[in-house]
Amino acid sequence: MSGLVLGMLLAALDQTIVSTSIRTIADELHGYSAQAWVTTAYLITSTLATPLYGKLSDMYGRKPFYLAAITIFVVGSLACSMASSMYELAAFRAFQGLGAGGLMSLALTIMGDIVSPRERARYQGYFLAVFGTSSVVGPVIGGVLSGTNQILGVTGWRWVFLVNVPIGLIALAVVTKVLKLPKRPANKVAIDWAGILALAVGLVPLLVVAEQGREWGWTSGHALFCYILGALGILAFIAVEAKLGDAALIPLRMFKSSTFALGVVISVVVGAAMFGGITLLPQYLQVVQGASPTKAGLLMLPLVAGMMSGSILAGQLIARTGRYKWFPPTGAALLTIGLFLLHFVSADTALWQTMIFMAITGFGLGNLMQPLTLAIQNALPPKDMGVSTAAATFFRQIGGTLGVAVFLSVLFTQLTGNITTSLEHASHDKEYSVAIQNAMTGSNPVDKEVANGLVNKDPAVAGQVLNDSSIIQKLDPTLAHPFKEGFAKSMDTVFLSATFVALLGFILVLFWKEVPLRSAGGLQARKEEAPMEPAIG
Repeated sequence: MSGLVLGMLLAALDQTIVSTSIRTIADELHGYSAQAWVTTAYLITSTLATPLYGKLSDMYGRKPFYLAAITIFVVGSLACSMASSMYELAAFRAFQGLGAGGLMSLALTIMGDIVSPRERARYQGYFLAVFGTSSVVGPVIGGVLSGTNQILGVTGWRWVFLVNVPIGLIALAVVTKVLKLPKRPANKVAIDWAGILALAVGLVPLLVVAEQGREWGWTSGHALFCYILGALGILAFIAVEAKLGDAALIPLRMFKSSTFALGVVISVVVGAAMFGGITLLPQYLQVVQGASPTKAGLLMLPLVAGMMSGSILAGQLIARTGRYKWFPPTGAALLTIGLFLLHFVSADTALWQTMIFMAITGFGLGNLMQPLTLAIQNALPPKDMGVSTAAATFFRQIGGTLGVAVFLSVLFTQLTGNITTSLEHASHDKEYSVAIQNAMTGSNPVDKEVANGLVNKDPAVAGQVLNDSSIIQKLDPTLAHPFKEGFAKSMDTVFLSATFVALLGFILVLFWKEVPLRSAGGLQARKEEAPMEPAIG
């Protein structure tokens, strides 16, 4: 368990540290609008790698691939710390994602091997404690590191990635020594490389057009080419999987289980709502509320507390009753309500109100995510533990990847127009006119530059935040308010869009049938079906 917990810590800590500090990193590398590439590149590779880890671990055993995932992740983290541009950082994050794809899914898979589904809900408290701790500590560490000029002669934000190296090395040592799993007999089944290639051809163009659509135009030639290529890739993937049968990366026979098939669809929808909506919360706290990265991390505590309490409550009740039917609908309903409330948040909303909305959203996620993974694991035979767990993570990440790309595109598409509208309204306000005049004669160079642009009606003023959002905090509060207002209005659109996605998830879980939880863990159940070799490895 200690080895699994360390692997989970590595993945969870990285996510929370980077999500809080990405805005500062983007400003430092002069590419605020390019941050979607950094997020999307990581999600693409981790998504594509996830089912491969599941399939290979089912064939050859979990431990070697778990160690490989940690190693790749650590090397990728080291490379990220050396990035000199946002696009270079995106490339290194893509490599890092190849390791991340195995960390979370293999930890859950190994847990499924050892513990029965019913008792698994109780044991997942260890993982929740790690996830919760990293969710609290990670943003604070990310804020401190990204907010520091230099540490030991190295730029502060680069330590956001360097911090993974010692943790990863400790995890490698512990997993190597203490994780003992039965070896599997040699398996001659070929790896589904054709399926992996087809899946990449299907997903990557769709994710690229999701990120670039606002610049290309959603019906431009480039966009249409990506749509067609993506559709052909997905059709090719389905054809390859159908032909290969059990040797496929994701065997299509698994979808004969209505619980698994609907669970996959729910995972995609929930992933889009969760990642797409919540990824922007730290940026709202920093850009609109003016919080430092460190403070933004602490202000995310209500979301984390809600998620932890919801997960622990659901886990304990499932372990006692063996039933999970009512937790997904409850969680999906609360997630929908929380995201809907967040769409009312404006530049002038009291912080305590925003934190209440965050807590509701987090509590909904806590009641939804754990039972969702548990039900998908339980829906298929024990021999498919790796591929079923990987599939649950895989489809949730697909939804999350698309959600992040689309919702960031929505944000940036709305941003310039909303800021322009807010500036036009502010121009009729006497206090704002006085602030402009004072700025032009003042000593703040940022105030002068913005004031001159407003006086000369330069349309580029509204779009400056796309390259460097930190100018908002450098401006006089009166001058900054229309920028914050435009940013908040743009985020309202994103949260409202995420609300409709979450509502779709709520409708779907109402039709989800409950399958009784097994009383034996994956290893024990497989041993009863076909005894495995006693060797340990």
